[in-house]
Amino acid sequence: MTLDLDQLVALDVHTHTHASIRPSEPDPVSQEFLAAAARYFGGDPPQPTVQDVADYYRERNMAAVVFTVDSDAGTGQSHVSNEEVFELAAANTDVLIPFASIDPHKGKRGVELARRYIAEHNVRGFKFHPNTQAFWPNDRTFYPLYEVIAEAGAIALFHSGTTGIGAGMPGGGGVHLKYSNPMAVDDVAADFPELEIILAHPSFPWQDEALAIATHKPNVYIDLSGWSPKYFPDQLVRYTNTLLKRKMLFGSDFPLITPDRWLADFERLPIREEVRPLVLKENAIRLLKLR
Repeated sequence: MTLDLDQLVALDVHTHTHASIRPSEPDPVSQEFLAAAARYFGGDPPQPTVQDVADYYRERNMAAVVFTVDSDAGTGQSHVSNEEVFELAAANTDVLIPFASIDPHKGKRGVELARRYIAEHNVRGFKFHPNTQAFWPNDRTFYPLYEVIAEAGAIALFHSGTTGIGAGMPGGGGVHLKYSNPMAVDDVAADFPELEIILAHPSFPWQDEALAIATHKPNVYIDLSGWSPKYFPDQLVRYTNTLLKRKMLFGSDFPLITPDRWLADFERLPIREEVRPLVLKENAIRLLKLR
């Protein structure tokens, strides 16, 4: 099975898996964050397996980039293993593209893991979440990891802006928002011009900074996940239609936002007709080197 790019309705570059297909004991740290998320979002957040993601997107004739989030050193939450993501993505190659996630604090072990994932699983990208992983992206301690990703021609995807993780918990669950100011990623983009970077989400409260970085740095893209398009600020819509029309990417942040809701709200935005297909799949196809 392979991706039928011409028949795809859209390519979602930002989806999460939160549950393993293998039974395990509930993790108390994760349960605490989930309970807070239920209060914050007004309902129990869905916990899809990788296979659930595949089935969901296949029903909609869409493809999806899927990943877990390894934040061992930050929140200490349990997570689906990268190996499970790779295994199930390999069984669903008609709809899934796997990214890996490595906590940068793993140091040399993380660098070796990245090399192995690229060599053995042809991983196309790596997901970083500076808030929950508690690191500054521009800390040179972590540059050896970026070097491996850049040498492989893979993508580094960084969460940017605020996060719902820890929201409403005492002290925000210990999650520091400062780490996801996109200006820290600007340093990475300058120091690694060959590394293709995605800034994930409208970057509230640093939206203008994200737009400036993507305009200034040829290797920086923006995915539009995590927010309903009806809440996009005017300048984000304006840049999507003009200067950044070839650098904006459809992302939902599934399961927190479904592609159904995202696409319905995107349809109501004043986006130029020639720009819509670029955002929905063509920009991602080019960035992911799918043809």
